[in-house]
Amino acid sequence: MKFFAVFLVIIFSVVNLSAQEKWSSTRKPVTGSYTKLPSENYSWQNTNKSTQVYTFDNMLITVGPSIRVLPTSNAQQDEIVLVRHPTNQNIMFGGANTTAGGVYGQGGYWTTDGGTTWTGNNLLSPFTQNSSDPGPTIDKNGVIIFTTLDNPGMVAAYSTNMGTSWSSRITIQSGSVDKNFAASDDAPTSTYYGRSYCVWSNFALGAPPIMIGYTTNSGVSWTGVMQVNSPPGGHYSQGVDIAIGPTGQVYVCWAAPTSSSPFTEDYLGFARSTSGGTSWTVTENAYDMNGIRATTFNSWNFRVNGFPRIAVDRSGGPRDGWIYVVASEKNLAPAGTDADVVLHRSTDGGVTWSSGIRVNQDAMNNGKVQFFPAIRVDENGGVNICYYDNRNYPSVGDSCETYMSRSVDGGTTWADIKVSDHAWKVKGEAGLGTYGGDYIGISSGNGKIFPFWYDDKTGTMQAYVAAVTPDPVGISINSNEIPAEFELKQNYPNPFNPNTTISFGLAGGSNVKLEVFDMAGRSAGVLVNGELKAGSYKFDFNASDLASGIYFYKLTAGNFVSTKKMILVK
Repeated sequence: MKFFAVFLVIIFSVVNLSAQEKWSSTRKPVTGSYTKLPSENYSWQNTNKSTQVYTFDNMLITVGPSIRVLPTSNAQQDEIVLVRHPTNQNIMFGGANTTAGGVYGQGGYWTTDGGTTWTGNNLLSPFTQNSSDPGPTIDKNGVIIFTTLDNPGMVAAYSTNMGTSWSSRITIQSGSVDKNFAASDDAPTSTYYGRSYCVWSNFALGAPPIMIGYTTNSGVSWTGVMQVNSPPGGHYSQGVDIAIGPTGQVYVCWAAPTSSSPFTEDYLGFARSTSGGTSWTVTENAYDMNGIRATTFNSWNFRVNGFPRIAVDRSGGPRDGWIYVVASEKNLAPAGTDADVVLHRSTDGGVTWSSGIRVNQDAMNNGKVQFFPAIRVDENGGVNICYYDNRNYPSVGDSCETYMSRSVDGGTTWADIKVSDHAWKVKGEAGLGTYGGDYIGISSGNGKIFPFWYDDKTGTMQAYVAAVTPDPVGISINSNEIPAEFELKQNYPNPFNPNTTISFGLAGGSNVKLEVFDMAGRSAGVLVNGELKAGSYKFDFNASDLASGIYFYKLTAGNFVSTKKMILVK
């Protein structure tokens, strides 16, 4: 750890040239040491394997169990982001800040089967000294390009084999830098198809601006480093994000915090390029905002920010090209007095912006907080935003869960879905004060959305993913056919191998649980568990992982309970 003590002195000497607050510098502990949590704190195991089902007026959604992508008891995983392969929707890659064995590095986690299984490494080989802020992207060739803050500044490395091995670090810009993201132009009709971009803040300057650089050879070399904007007086630029439009447009957004404490995010900056990032049209104040930046929050020992996140509709549908920007705000309509998730959208390439739209649908000014939103427009044009939310717990200082809000009309109306199957007591990472990461992630593919978050339910910060499926195959609802009474029907066919259909009817909305048991009364799986509206339902049950025998399925809907027998013959 002596190396880190020296390294911190060097970094802080650079940072102090600027009056602005550089978030990433506070990741390093003042003591220069890391204390491992006691082993008994790692005892929690998530045994839930059930699928939650949610019904809304115009959609049915299932949520799979929360999966730890790389379970461990000796490495912290936080500040995570998730990206998808542009042509193979089964491949996703997640990056994280990690703390393992006293080393502050970068972790990488990947799936090649659409999120069913995951593997990875908590210390990627190029980034094992004192790196921070993961910014991965996957280019048109399937190369993973990983950008991060490291010695001597903004650096990157690439992998051609799904993260198994990596190139050496490549410096994009030296000096004091902060908060980066990356994106790749994977639009085949784009003049700049295959170009990958990295954006960050340059804290070597008195009023830090946004910078950009790009690579045209899958990360082997970087060029085109230039300053995007010039912050107006009393403000600086931080928390930048980047997205690519349907034909290669490059869109960049950032927060403009005030230059003095408490450094509140005051308005949104936005820039667009149609020349592959070589020239820019900049709007320093695209719209007003009031971020939630604080070193402690809601009586939690946990710092938060109001940095924006951006996504573009590239579905080819009626809203193709629409831009969406989301952030956590308060005390500025439509946000209330507590932290709410607020979305703005542009239908003309960022020239004009809508008024704010409150995303989370809990009661206004109820003392509950929503923060760290991440946004993804899926392949069908659905807008999906995941975030932390404490709506189900006492307002101050208690527990938090992960929610996702989904809109199928371009952000006008929203449905909220709880995507985590557990809660956690919010606090900073052990040994790092109030630092506990600065953002979470989300991606989509194969008809599913994948919120990607972290929490310390196990006693150490761990990365989780859940599969959210709108209009899932195998579950159907007829809300126009409302039965006169609650009913559980006999499965058909019966006997079966391995598929059968279980039908039930709800005379009214109810909290419903459909569970399968073996002859010994042991649960063989929870098929449905959630609040369902009145209607007739069908569930396609696949028993391929069960042995032949007699099973029972039980429906509980409020006070209604019914059990029936089915026979699996293989």
